[in-house]
Amino acid sequence: MPEITQRTLLERYQWLIEISRDLASTFDLDVLLSRIVQAAADLSDASEASILLYDEAKGELFFQAATNEPVMRGLSVPVGSSIAGWIITNRAPIIIGNVQQDERYFNSIAQTINMPTTSLLGVPLINKDKVVGALEAINKRDGDFTPEDQEILMTLGAQAAIAIENTRLFQQSDLIAEFVHELRTPLSSLNTAAHLLSYPQLSEEKRSQMIDVIRSETTRLSEMATSFLDLARLESGRAHFQIQEFQVSELLDECANLMQTKAIESGLTFQRDYPPLLHVIQGDYDKIKQAVINLLSNAIKYNLPTGQVTLKAYPSQNEIIIEIKDSGIGIPKEHIPHLFRKFYRVPGSENVSTGTGLGLSVVKRIVNGHGGRVEVASEAGKGATFAIHLPGGKREA
Repeated sequence: MPEITQRTLLERYQWLIEISRDLASTFDLDVLLSRIVQAAADLSDASEASILLYDEAKGELFFQAATNEPVMRGLSVPVGSSIAGWIITNRAPIIIGNVQQDERYFNSIAQTINMPTTSLLGVPLINKDKVVGALEAINKRDGDFTPEDQEILMTLGAQAAIAIENTRLFQQSDLIAEFVHELRTPLSSLNTAAHLLSYPQLSEEKRSQMIDVIRSETTRLSEMATSFLDLARLESGRAHFQIQEFQVSELLDECANLMQTKAIESGLTFQRDYPPLLHVIQGDYDKIKQAVINLLSNAIKYNLPTGQVTLKAYPSQNEIIIEIKDSGIGIPKEHIPHLFRKFYRVPGSENVSTGTGLGLSVVKRIVNGHGGRVEVASEAGKGATFAIHLPGGKREA
């Protein structure tokens, strides 16, 4: 091996040590995966890199992170007829000079994202004999991928697999601990109501009130369990996105049709402010719909009597903005930075409406997973506006 190559390889290993420290410094799965794919591209001098996670229960492989996010996130590939599937099945690395000539190449992804692919270096992500997924570097910038590139990526992959599983375990235990803590309040209410119902001298009016408490707290527990499972899947990377093209206006119409009746039943007016044909975007239809409905539900819950809910959408530069506005109690500015924390509730809001404290965390995870962001504008007593920013979008021809 020429001296220059040895020196370059040594430098890359020194760089890898720094990257390992960086990977160990976060327990946010999205941040971790983003760092891994960027490191893979840099270390192998590739134009792009991506991570596909393996869902063993479903037998599916799906893109969870890529240097060109959010274009690839959520796209799935067949385990039995793809290069990534071969990597995890054989638990072995692979170098391919021209994927177009390889029968295992699943070209639907490249066609979907309009990214020509030639060379590929892929390694399995394995931790304690468990296949976590595959790490791929795409299109070597200069020349072909080398055995040294493969060796470097195998080392990175081994560290990445450990970091991914550790992060999943940390997030799972952290979320479970918070969930168990939050269960205490509704369980205490249920216990008290059940205890009072056992009193024979309890009046019919009080008995009816206790039954209402049991019903509402049971509903609350059910909602908490659903939100908990949604958030757990999103945080662990096990809830992959089903990417498809759809018309934003159609999604908003469906959300509005579902929530308008609830708004009217609550004495509110519901206004739609978007054109019949907006833009076509790529994303997970059901998850974006879930995010919009969560925000509309909050706008109804925390509104004032005879108030208004507005669902607005419009294009802005290279994104689509969906706004949910209410005329409700508003949010003091000092609480806005904490709104998306798990189980966080603005002090005093529990007097207006019960909730799980997880809905906004789910919204943020969904929107961030699409490469977007959520912004909040509000003041106490002046209502609130939640804006979902989603990248991309094109007018229908």
